[in-house]
Amino acid sequence: MQKTVLITGATSGIGEAAAGKFAESSDRLIITGRRKERLDELADHLRSTYGTEVLALCFDVRDRLEVEKHLGALPEEWKNIDILINNAGLAVGLSHIDEGDTDDWDRMIDTNVKGLLYVTRVISPLMVRRGTGHIFNIASIAGKEVYENGAVYCASKHAVDALSRAMRIDLLKHGIKVTNIAPGMVETEFSEVRFKGDTERAAAVYAGLEPLTGDDIAGVILYCANLPDHVCINDLVITPKAQANATNTFRKTR
Repeated sequence: MQKTVLITGATSGIGEAAAGKFAESSDRLIITGRRKERLDELADHLRSTYGTEVLALCFDVRDRLEVEKHLGALPEEWKNIDILINNAGLAVGLSHIDEGDTDDWDRMIDTNVKGLLYVTRVISPLMVRRGTGHIFNIASIAGKEVYENGAVYCASKHAVDALSRAMRIDLLKHGIKVTNIAPGMVETEFSEVRFKGDTERAAAVYAGLEPLTGDDIAGVILYCANLPDHVCINDLVITPKAQANATNTFRKTR
C-alpha cells in the first residue's frame, strides 16, 4: 500500500537516502530542507527516476513559525501522513565545555531538539485523528553515551532518545508507532559540518575503517516501516562492524 512519507533534512545524508528508498518503494514524499536548490534538484530526481509524487517545502525546522506555516497548511491531499522521519540534525564544534561556542550550542539544541518538537507538534495530531502513523526520530549513539568534547551534542541526542520513549507512551493509545534510530559512524556531511568545512579533519574521522552510509540507515528505516502493523521496533543502535561504541573503534593501518 502506498504511503505518504514526510522527511525533514532531506537535502543530504540519511534524509536524502531515505527519500530515495521510499520513492523506490512507490511512496509519496514530502521533503523539507533549508537549501532550496538542493531540495528542488532532489525532488526533480525522485519524480523523474521513480515517478513518485513529491512535495518539496523549503524552511528551517529551527523556526517554529516557518514550521507551522508550511506544515500547518498542507494541501488536503497531503495531510494523511503515514510516516514522519525527524531527520534534520547536526553537530557543530568539538570543544570542552569551558571552551564551547554558545552559538554552536544554540544551533544544535534548536535543530536537534526544538526543531524535532516543532515538526512533531504539527504532524502528530494528524496521525492521532486517523489513529495510525509511524514516527522515526534519528538520534545517535551519542544519545546513549557521552564522550569528551561532545557534551552539548550528546545532551541534545540524549533528549531525542528520551523524547522517543516518551512519545511512544503518549501516542500508544492512538495506534502510532515511534522508532528511535541511533546510528554510530555514518559518512555523510556530518563531520564536515561539525568541523565547519575542514574537509581534511572530517575525512580523518573515518580513516582506517568502513563507516556506515546514509543508504545503510535508510534501508533499516524502510525495513521498520514495512513490518506488520502489530510490530514496532522501539529502539535501534546501529554501528559499522569496526565500531563497538562511541569511543571504541578498530582502524586498520597500512
